[in-house]
Amino acid sequence: MFFRGSRYENVLTGQVTAPDGRLIRYVRMRFIPSVPSLPGYTVQQGDRPDLVAFKLLGDPEQFWQLCDANTRQRPAELTAAPGARLAVPGPRTS
Repeated sequence: MFFRGSRYENVLTGQVTAPDGRLIRYVRMRFIPSVPSLPGYTVQQGDRPDLVAFKLLGDPEQFWQLCDANTRQRPAELTAAPGARLAVPGPRTS
């Protein structure tokens, strides 16, 4: 259902039958995993989540790993305050 590398790739799906008999499929709750963090990164003026992810992780589409490491749901929150320190996710073991 989700593309390879998506943060939702391994999240289970569920289904429920509506009162009118329709089958409704949904993605179950995704819990933010605990990941080891490396030394932090200081947000600079003009930073964007995708640019920071490219700089630190080598892939702009992996911004969600920064969200997980910093327990943020909205990527824009990562770079909203220049001077703020971000935790950088370390290697994943799973």
